[in-house]
Amino acid sequence: MTTDKVTLAVLGASGDLTSRLLLPGLATLLAGRPDLDVHLVGAATETYTDEEWKTRVREALTTNACPDHARERVVAGTRYTTLDVTSPEQMATFLASLSDDRPVVLYFALPPAVTIAACRVLAQLDLPDDLRLALEKPFGESEESAREFNRLLTSFVREEQIFRVDHFLGRATVLNIVGLRFGNRVLSRVWSSDDIESIEIIYDEQIALEDRAGYYDKAGALRDMLQSHLLLVMAMLMMEAPSRVDAVELRDLIGHLLRATRLYGDDPVASSHRARYTAGDVDGREIPSYVDERGVDPARCTETLSEITVEVANARWKGVPVTLRSGKALGGRREIVVRFRPVAHVPVGFVDDPAPDVLRFGMNPETLSLRMATSGAEGAFDFSTVDLQAELGDSEMRPYGEILSYIIAGDPLLSVRGDVAEECWRIVDPVLAAWAADEVPLEEYPVGSAGPEQWLRAAAGEDGHPGSRRGLPAE
Repeated sequence: MTTDKVTLAVLGASGDLTSRLLLPGLATLLAGRPDLDVHLVGAATETYTDEEWKTRVREALTTNACPDHARERVVAGTRYTTLDVTSPEQMATFLASLSDDRPVVLYFALPPAVTIAACRVLAQLDLPDDLRLALEKPFGESEESAREFNRLLTSFVREEQIFRVDHFLGRATVLNIVGLRFGNRVLSRVWSSDDIESIEIIYDEQIALEDRAGYYDKAGALRDMLQSHLLLVMAMLMMEAPSRVDAVELRDLIGHLLRATRLYGDDPVASSHRARYTAGDVDGREIPSYVDERGVDPARCTETLSEITVEVANARWKGVPVTLRSGKALGGRREIVVRFRPVAHVPVGFVDDPAPDVLRFGMNPETLSLRMATSGAEGAFDFSTVDLQAELGDSEMRPYGEILSYIIAGDPLLSVRGDVAEECWRIVDPVLAAWAADEVPLEEYPVGSAGPEQWLRAAAGEDGHPGSRRGLPAE
C-alpha cells in the first residue's frame, strides 16, 4: 500500500532523536519522493513558538539533497503544540486537531516510561481510524514486561497499526544481506553448519558516552545494542529463505529463527562477557573513565562493552557458535564475520594446510570481502590467501528515511513484530540476571583499545571455548 500524503505527529519533538535522526531521515525520504505530502506536527512539554519550531525543522531538513520545494512545503505546513502526553484531556484535544483526510502516524520520540504512560492514556480515548503508532526501542525491559506492553498496545489498536522501530532494519548492510543470501547460488549451497564453523556480528563504536548518561547508564551495551539490533541482524543473516518478501513472510521467518535461539550451552555465565572503559586518548581527545563521566552512577556497574554467544538450535545451524558484540570507546570494528570449516581433505604433496575461508560483511562502510586459499605465490604447492573485495556503497536514504517510508505506506515489513520483541528479551534475560547477581566479572579496557586483554587472548583461541573468539581478529 502506498500513500501520497500523511500527518506525521512527533511526540517528544524537542529531543535529540528528532533533530539528529528522524528529521534528517525524512529529508532523505523527500529527496527520493519530493512529491510526498507530509504534514509535520511537533509536540513536547517544552515551549516553542511556531516560528522557532519551523526554524528547527528547516535546519534539520537542509541536508542530503532534500529538494528546496519539498523542504519548504513541509516547513510552511508544520506546527508545534506544547503537550503533556500523560494528560488524557490534552491528548484528546491533540488527537482531534490531527483529524483530516490523511493517515496519522503518531511517532513516539520519548523515553520508554513516558511512551508506556502515553499509551495507557491512548487506551482510554477515541482514536482516528487510520492511526499508526511508531515506537522506539526498547520494547519493554524483560520478556514479561514486553509481553505486558504488547497486551496494552493491542488493547486499543491492531498489531498491523504498530510499528516498532529498530533502525538497524533500515541499514543498507542489513538489507543487502537478504539480496546476497537469496540472490546467489554459491552462498545458498554452503549456508549451514555443514560448512560454517562460526559467526560473529560485531558493532564497536568509537564514540564514548557523549552526554547520554540519562539513558545509557540505565541501559548499558547489552540492552542498547545486542538485545534488539544485533539479534535482528543475526535473524536476517540466518533465517530460512522466504517465498516472497512481505511483512508476513519475512517477520514469520525472523520469529521462527529467534524462537530456536538460545545461549550457547544454556549457560549465561560462560556464554557472556562484560566490561567498561577506563580513561584514554582517542584522536587527540582525552576521554575520562566511564565511571567519571557526567551523570554516571558507578554503583550501577553499567557495562559499555557486552558480548554473548548464542546458538540457533535447529537442523541447519545446531552447534555453530554465534557471537554478538558491541561496545563504546573502541576501535570501531563493525562487521559480520562468517568463518567456514577447513576443507575435508588436502591432497598429499601440499606443504601445509590452507587457512579456512572467511566471508566478511562490512557495516559502515558497506563492504564485502572473501578470504580464500590459493597457491603458487610462495611456491607451487605452498598455500597463501587472497582477498576478494567489493565496495557495496551506502544507500542515499538514511535508515530512518527507509523506516519512515514503510510506516507512511502502512507496511510493517521493516518493523519489529510483538512476538519478535518478546523473543529477543527471552534470549538475553538469563544473562541480565547473571550480571545482576554479579556472577560475571565486570572487566575493564582502555579507551580506543580493542577490548580487555583477556578477550584478546581468547580471540586467539587460547581458552578452548568454541564461542570464545570474542569477536576480535586473531590475524
